[in-house]
Amino acid sequence: QVHLVESGGGSVPAGGSLRLSCAVSTYPPSSFCMGWFRQAPGKEREGVAFIHRETYIDYADFVKGRFTISLDSRNDTLYLQMNSLEPEDTATYYCALTLQSGWCLAAGTYNYWGQGTQVTVSS
Repeated sequence: QVHLVESGGGSVPAGGSLRLSCAVSTYPPSSFCMGWFRQAPGKEREGVAFIHRETYIDYADFVKGRFTISLDSRNDTLYLQMNSLEPEDTATYYCALTLQSGWCLAAGTYNYWGQGTQVTVSS
């Protein structure tokens, strides 16, 4: 059973940075996608960034140039470096993993989810 645990959330002023981590236990032999999502109160969960088959990377337009996703295969940890944070980035951030094919920025593609970590950006 794959288990995901996020950490690294917190409160920062606008323009600040945070790095989120997602530790993956019992890492499967291969994943189709690993990604970061976020959900603000009253809004749907939205895709932020993903790694496809541990090689191809892409981002949602609203974080391009500010966020960087990376995977450390040595310790099975997924990261999200977030720079130039804006109040609109305030949300609970989730990491996710899927073994099945699908669109990697769609929440419905994913089999496994972490519990989430809160990011709050003040203006």
